[in-house]
Formats: sequence, structure tokens, C-alpha cells
Amino acid sequence: MKIYTKPQLIEKLKQISKQGWIPNARHGNAGGVGNTLEDLLGIEENNLPIPNAAEWELKTQRHATSSLTTLFHIEPSPRAVKFVPQILLLLYGWKHGEAGKKYSKKEMSFRQTIHGHNSSDRGFIVKIDRAERKILISFDASKVTKKHKVWLKSVTKRAGNLNELNPQPYWGFDDLEHKAGTKLLNCFYVQAEVKKENDKEFYHYTKITMLQKFNFEGFLKALEEGKILIDFDARTGHNHGTKFRMRQECLPLLYEKITKIL
Repeated sequence: MKIYTKPQLIEKLKQISKQGWIPNARHGNAGGVGNTLEDLLGIEENNLPIPNAAEWELKTQRHATSSLTTLFHIEPSPRAVKFVPQILLLLYGWKHGEAGKKYSKKEMSFRQTIHGHNSSDRGFIVKIDRAERKILISFDASKVTKKHKVWLKSVTKRAGNLNELNPQPYWGFDDLEHKAGTKLLNCFYVQAEVKKENDKEFYHYTKITMLQKFNFEGFLKALEEGKILIDFDARTGHNHGTKFRMRQECLPLLYEKITKIL
């Protein structure tokens, strides 16, 4: 594996950018932007071999894409309650779209992507309590849209009321800051323009930014502004896990030191 100093890596990334359009090194691979850059650098799986420095990663993104990036998985507290499958799914879930087809007729679903900027159409929102140092999931029945009125009636029957969640699922600041800090290492953030010719993708690596020192307050602010989202994805047969996901172009918001290289 090639070993770089930071100045050497910066120079190599600039050289790669100057090459212009580069074909996908792994045809058909959805992660082609990152894999191709790793091949060009002679490294493996995101970890940058920079000696005598804190851990560094290589993060890549397609420029101007609407897809969300998964930051990490972490289930809400109180974990002993198994909140997602035992409460959200059972009391607030709805009939799965594939119930009676791919799954049994009784298959239920709880799939919600929510944040702190405004409520989802089913009345769920993220709230940040800085005094209690918690990120909470809140439910407000008055924010449920008309198209879900039948579902809302079923919630009344199952939960017994339409009040706030009790208990509320939450993440403590300390747990979440530790989890995020171990996932969001110092990184070289490289964005690529993408084009397709004859069913083959080509990449032009046009933006390079060096990001240092994870900023938890920036993380909280991004959650409040709807730039980071919490994604629940559970069905009766399986809980796919609770994810914190991020909109494109927002990664620099989560770091204290931002150095534009290209």
C-alpha cells in the first residue's frame, strides 16, 4: 500500500483532478467514485496511510446528487425497551405495502425519515433538549396530514390516546457525540462530476476539501435545520436499524476546521 504524507496526498489529488474524466475502475459498482479514486491512490477502503498523524479517511461523493449519505446506525434509548419494534412499530406502524404479497397479510411497517426543521406527514419530529442533553423523537397528532386520518384513528385504538410519546425515544448527547466522533474522523472530502458514455461512467474529481476535528454543535445544528435526518426502517419481520443520514454538500458543517484545497 502506498504511504503518503499530507502534502504528498494533496499533490497527488491535484494531479488526479488535472487528468480530467477518468473511467470507472469497477464497472457496475455503485461506489465507483470512491473505488476508482482509491485505485488511483493505491490505497484500500477509505483509510489513508498517513504516518505520525491522527486517523484520516477519504470520503467521496458524486457532485449535485440528491441521495442521502448514511453517517452511522444507533438505536434510541431506553434500549431495554427495544423502542422501534416494540412501541413505534406496534403502536404507530401501518400496513406494509407488500403485506399479503411478499410478506404475510399482517406485516406492519414503520418507515420514517425525520429531522428537526418540521414535522413529517405523520406528526413525528426531532427535538433537541440542550438542558437535558438529549435528542428526542416527538409525536404531535395535530401535525398529521388528512391523508393519514384512518391511520391516526388506528393509533388511538392501539396507543390508547394521541398524546406525546411516553416514554420518548432519545439519544443522550454523550453517547451520540462518542458514536459520531468515532465515525466522522478527519478526512479528505473529494467530490466528483459524473457523466455516462455508452453505459460506462466517468468521473472528474473537481472539489477537494480537508476537514478536521468533529464539531458536535455543528452536528446538532444540522439536525435542527433538516440537513441531518434520522431514518427509521422497521417492519414486523425485521428492524433494519435506525440511521443518522446526511444531505449532500453538508459534511463540512460537521467539522471545526475546513481547508479548501481545490
